[in-house]
Amino acid sequence: MSQSLRASFRNRYLDVVGSIYIYNEYRGYTSLDRVLAAARRHCADDPDFIAAVARHRADERKHYLMFKRWFELRGLMPLAVDTSYGHIDRFIHRVFGCGIDQLDTDAIVADPGLFEKLCRVIVLTEQRGLDQVEELLRHKAVLGDPVMHRIFRIVHEDEPSHFLPYRDWLTEQGGRIERWNEKLADWCIHKVLLLGKMPALFFDAGAPRLERWPDAGEPG
Repeated sequence: MSQSLRASFRNRYLDVVGSIYIYNEYRGYTSLDRVLAAARRHCADDPDFIAAVARHRADERKHYLMFKRWFELRGLMPLAVDTSYGHIDRFIHRVFGCGIDQLDTDAIVADPGLFEKLCRVIVLTEQRGLDQVEELLRHKAVLGDPVMHRIFRIVHEDEPSHFLPYRDWLTEQGGRIERWNEKLADWCIHKVLLLGKMPALFFDAGAPRLERWPDAGEPG
């Protein structure tokens, strides 16, 4: 393979990875608004846990902005991806039978079992995210892009604090940390995204790009 072709493949790979991540980070922090609202009501007597959820939300927003800046430096908008590329979107739908935006916060607050289920989904999703970032930090394409590599190093540093508070809370409540059907759902979703959705986007030369940033209109 020629050097120019290798460079083209590397750039396309980073383009696809960055586009999927920027979608998931945006979806992550906007979805955590709902989790934070539920935590404030369900765990009103646990300010440390509420603060941990708030920090998680802030980190996801920070990560989104880092990927956004990476695209801005390249003079490109991200590829347009939808909920089918969102790990948390697929997971919530599998476990709760509805989309994130349709989650009933009142029902989750009223039912301890539903809130524990939501926490387990977050634990599995963020643990999966940590494993994926560790793989990306060893990938030649990421190693060859200093800005992208630094972004993933920061994500890697932040990731444990995105699942440990939920796991610790579940342990304190005497709840189960994981269920086999939820672990299986997580594994299946990961394989679909890694082996199906990502390659399809990589080879789709006509894939459209976003025309506006997902956070357009949000207060600075």
